[in-house]
Amino acid sequence: MGNLPQREGLSVASTHHTMLQSVLGSAFSPKESLVYSYERSFNGFAAKLTNKEATKIAKMEGVVSVKPNRKATLHTTRSWDFSGLSLGKAGASQEGDIIIGLLDTGVWPEHPSFNDTGYGPPPAKWKGTCQTTNFTCNNKIIGARYYNSEGYYDGNEIPSPRDTEGHGTHTSSTAAGIELPGTSFYGLAEGVARGGAPTARIAVYKVCWSSGCDDADILKAFDDAIADGVDILSVSLGANYYISHYFEDSIAVGSFHAMRNGILTSNSAGNEGPDPASVSNNAPWTLTVAASTIDRKFVANLVLGNGQILTGIAINTFNLNGTSYPLIWGGDAVNYTFEEDINHDMVAGKIVLCESISRHSHDILSNGTVGIVLVQYITAINPDYAFNYPLPATLISPDDAKKAMDYIRSTKYPAATIMVGETWKDEVAPRVVSFSSRGPSSISPDILKPDISAPGVDILAGWSPLSPPSFYDEDTRSGFFNVVSGTSMACPHASATAAYVKAAHPDWSPAAIKSAIMTSAYVMDPTRHRDLEFAYGSGHINPTSAVDPGLVFDASEADYVDFFCKQGYNTTTVRLITGDNSSCASTTLGRGWDLNYPSFSLYVDDGQEITGTFVRTVTNVGPPNSTYTATWQMPSLVSVTVEPSVLAFSDVGERKSFTVKVVGPAITQQPIVSGAIIWSDGSHYVRTPLVVYNYYPGAPYTSDSEDSNSVPRNNRRNGFIGH
Repeated sequence: MGNLPQREGLSVASTHHTMLQSVLGSAFSPKESLVYSYERSFNGFAAKLTNKEATKIAKMEGVVSVKPNRKATLHTTRSWDFSGLSLGKAGASQEGDIIIGLLDTGVWPEHPSFNDTGYGPPPAKWKGTCQTTNFTCNNKIIGARYYNSEGYYDGNEIPSPRDTEGHGTHTSSTAAGIELPGTSFYGLAEGVARGGAPTARIAVYKVCWSSGCDDADILKAFDDAIADGVDILSVSLGANYYISHYFEDSIAVGSFHAMRNGILTSNSAGNEGPDPASVSNNAPWTLTVAASTIDRKFVANLVLGNGQILTGIAINTFNLNGTSYPLIWGGDAVNYTFEEDINHDMVAGKIVLCESISRHSHDILSNGTVGIVLVQYITAINPDYAFNYPLPATLISPDDAKKAMDYIRSTKYPAATIMVGETWKDEVAPRVVSFSSRGPSSISPDILKPDISAPGVDILAGWSPLSPPSFYDEDTRSGFFNVVSGTSMACPHASATAAYVKAAHPDWSPAAIKSAIMTSAYVMDPTRHRDLEFAYGSGHINPTSAVDPGLVFDASEADYVDFFCKQGYNTTTVRLITGDNSSCASTTLGRGWDLNYPSFSLYVDDGQEITGTFVRTVTNVGPPNSTYTATWQMPSLVSVTVEPSVLAFSDVGERKSFTVKVVGPAITQQPIVSGAIIWSDGSHYVRTPLVVYNYYPGAPYTSDSEDSNSVPRNNRRNGFIGH
């Protein structure tokens, strides 16, 4: 992905055709091979080629790289109040000029969250378009495009920007939906549904379908979005394959070009937690978002015939009116003679206790079962997010499942009922949810990932009426709202926060906006997270403080190139990302500690002493005459020195540098040790986490019971969690 040619009159597309023609020969037309020309914001193309033809292209003069097309996968009424952005604070006066671009499954344009009453025309900077096939834009959704390099549509998919999955409508309304009082999900979680930037504009780039999200489509969407004039990009998806270098990741490459053009990309951390080194979207120029809980959880109690009440977690909208039904264990209804088929007669008219979420759950759901009680024996004592089912259902803890089994085995006619769902206050929120992917970064140990945590659990927001609210095809419900969990839901919370900051500071760089969000974050409770910063990064988003951070850690394209060089990239591999004439001197190899990043990460080889030196530069964006003093917190194992420890500023925009030295004894198999450095002038508190560790990515690692409940991989569809 290179820069566009600067010569006037040169057609990028014609150059791509010429290159293809030279490889394909006169018997074939380049038009039949060419899928996309990336010619609006950077230079490149996608084409259908054999391996031999791709090899020929790669050897051509001026070709930086050729990579195969791979697939990425997709990774509110209460969440914004919980994050401190109340109705009175949402909607800065300049917010209507901010355009949030979303790479997702499209959007449902008639959804009430996108009503444009009271909106003026799009900002003058907008250069995009609306593909109007089965779709209509307005002054809220000002642009919409769709991409499908495969040209294949499955089921009820529609060749337009219209959302048939629900995911894109959910993320779009979370980021910038208008205020809708009296919203609920079938009576649950009633309140005012709204986005964090409710007056911002939305531009939709549909790159994901039921089959996934193709690299070629993702890159074309970045190409268009940059040229269209978006301000913030929200990307709730990530690679579902191992990536060892940034140039292998289409999102990293596309977002680098966005950064180069002044656009911050916010993206999801992934749903592969709590495994270590599972975080995706590791690029340091993007904002990587983990998912955390809010102070609301969905409860559906199981009442046994003996009067025991077992608390379950589920989004249950079905009311059995307290009527008891026969209760059986699902294992008793399995016919092992016929490949473990379910005995339909045994489950009909009953509530079934299933020990795991498996293919049998689908069989049970479609055979006249009254209700289902689920338990995962690898879950935590208390499940930390809720599923949605097409019939009365709840998810109970392993201990409560044992009580239910004891009751079934000791009672001649066991019975139970599942109570209609309700919402309870979660006193321990925010807490990073079990499924949220953890650090450290598998690409750059010198960069702490994820960057930030945001609400991503049980989030109520918009939905496509063509998609059922649960995973199950048997679910016939249809509506405009749904409650969903995932880092996909956390990402648009951070995207809206970035839009909120951008509206207040339109001239700030992507790095400055990212820094403001990270250094102003709420501190998370370390006693509830064994993974510490590898779970939550700098902490939980704090939108109102992010607009006035005091100091920011800024960074430019040149800083990232220098980072690449120090991380071991050479001139050739750097150009795979930048696409220009960037180069690395042979003497620059080293650690990436000097990238002006708003956090500190020190990876130590096993058995080596702790030692590291970081250089940082802060820019004063607060009052002109201000003095900041540094304090730091770190366990006694590690010694920290900050020089100088006092920074005096006389002007806005003035820059000052400081050095952080970290030393300690030799460590072996040391899990994360963390603390923070805080700069304060008495009214601003600029906090940067500092972590030291040396267990390697992929090493054997066992979380304690509070962090060990992981969603089984076979219950993840397109990266969605819980829906």
